[in-house]
Amino acid sequence: MRYLVNDSCIGCGLCVAVCPGVFEMGPDGHAQAREMDVSGEQAPDADAALEGCPVNAIEKH
Repeated sequence: MRYLVNDSCIGCGLCVAVCPGVFEMGPDGHAQAREMDVSGEQAPDADAALEGCPVNAIEKH
């Protein structure tokens, strides 16, 4: 499973705080997902970031 942060991101940093192994802040001040398959042990935190995003900017692929 891969995650994607779409253009709705407002740069709040919640996803990075919840799951820094999958999400990081980009040079533009918005979050981005690392290009990787998310492992079983990181998946719960990545899903928590997806659910907690205030603007629903995180997608699963």
